[in-house]
Amino acid sequence: METGQKITPQKNNIDELSSNILSIQVSLNGLSFCILDSDQGIIIHYSTLDFGKRLPPAEVLDNLKQHMNRDLQLQQTFRSLKVIFDNELSVLVPKPLFDEDQMANYLKFNSRIIKTDYLTFDELTSYDSVCVYIPFMNINNFLIDRFGAFEYRHYATILIDGLMAKTKNLLSKKMFVYVQSHHFEVIVLDKKSLLLYNTFEYKSPEDFIYYILFTAEQLRLNPEEIELTLFGDIQHGDDLFNMVYNYVRHVELMKPSSKFKLENEVNDHVLKNFVLINSF
Repeated sequence: METGQKITPQKNNIDELSSNILSIQVSLNGLSFCILDSDQGIIIHYSTLDFGKRLPPAEVLDNLKQHMNRDLQLQQTFRSLKVIFDNELSVLVPKPLFDEDQMANYLKFNSRIIKTDYLTFDELTSYDSVCVYIPFMNINNFLIDRFGAFEYRHYATILIDGLMAKTKNLLSKKMFVYVQSHHFEVIVLDKKSLLLYNTFEYKSPEDFIYYILFTAEQLRLNPEEIELTLFGDIQHGDDLFNMVYNYVRHVELMKPSSKFKLENEVNDHVLKNFVLINSF
């Protein structure tokens, strides 16, 4: 079973005797870094870099280099490196219909593709589907030079697998909304089946509720009846939560949690980054 793409040409900053694993989440809006002491099961470092706007991939790479050169925690050797590509350049394909030679055709309906794009895929472990996507190859090339060996996956793969593992005893249809600062994902599950996954950019609470209600309408889900769970960068009383609460009757927040402990100086905001935490 494929759980991600591996690049292993050589070993530079990878040391199998180290207990620390580095995970990096890369998007056009920012970067997140998390270090896990895998022997102790403790998260020992978490840092983020929010660009405040979408940057082209070349500028994202510049910011990545600068941050890694500034942060001493990121300059050590690691047992392994995991990279998460957080972009909208992805599509889910049922595994029985998947043909590796047709990846460009799957993506062309919701992403702009050019001939030089590198296409790859992850196999979901929780559902009979494949996530086809375009990674940022300039980021990959830099990390190959710096670390030599690493595994990368798409954000959607980790989010869906992590959520379905957490809700494996779900008894009815339910909508989940995972919130980040610039975009959010809607996942609709029916017991052990994935009915829908989609991602939306938003700039206001009005955008936020519009896409949630639009999704509900497309699936013929009644806002008076559907159960909605919010998680990620959202909390009781903020503008996003209040907007949803005005339109959807059954709303709850998923309590941030992790199977790992946090070192004292690590900000517990890392627990709201469900994807980063579940990348280990």
